[in-house]
Amino acid sequence: MTSTRTFPTADPATDRLIARFTEELRSVVKPVAIWAHGSVAAGTDYRPGRSDLDLIAVVERPCSRQEERKLAVFHRGLETAGPLAERLHCSYLPAAELGDPRREHPTWAHRELFRRPVTPVTRSELHRFGLVLAGRPVGELLPEVTERQLREYIVRDLKDYWLPHLEDEKLFHADVWVDFGMLTLARAVVTLRDGRLISKAEALGVLARLGAPAAVVADVRQRRYADEPVRASDEWRARRAELALEFLRPRVHRIAAGDGRV
Repeated sequence: MTSTRTFPTADPATDRLIARFTEELRSVVKPVAIWAHGSVAAGTDYRPGRSDLDLIAVVERPCSRQEERKLAVFHRGLETAGPLAERLHCSYLPAAELGDPRREHPTWAHRELFRRPVTPVTRSELHRFGLVLAGRPVGELLPEVTERQLREYIVRDLKDYWLPHLEDEKLFHADVWVDFGMLTLARAVVTLRDGRLISKAEALGVLARLGAPAAVVADVRQRRYADEPVRASDEWRARRAELALEFLRPRVHRIAAGDGRV
């Protein structure tokens, strides 16, 4: 069942950025709807300036190459508004292509334009707690995701994306890979067990119950929530990578090999 809210969010600065985005976007493409998902939509774990601002724009038709170039220019211009705008990500989906979760769409994220699909996890978030920023509601346009589709996607993502990357220890010297890997596993475990989609804050608690190394969990927590996060030393980055991978590898292998059993 679709259960969404409407704009505004709980943060005035985010509201101003969204208002500017929705107004100025109309000079580049013609949006049918603009939705938010992730923490800003859930309203429980959004950290302005640290959390990504995850948006979906449904457009009338596929973007031309010229329009994609204009979108890149538009987003770069928007980023002059400051660090909050640098965290704004948006995928552009033609209304006629909403039914295919594997189809790739133009996406602005991490300060570049590329193509990626809007996954079943994102689609489920939109239906369960999406935020309608402009235009038509989620339930009128986006097909719902079945429990089976969601489970199959999570297992496939762990098997096809995470297992190969877990073999590259040097990746996990970077903060982002430790954070992303640890939190992804915890959230996957909960969704596979009972179908819930949980926040990053909830995932930290799950990691502790799963027996994750306490020092690694504390490292992730302080980086996300401390007023002044402490930069890790090179020595700790190396040790942290070892600890994280010792925890992640057997658990991801077990889920991938067991078709989602946790």
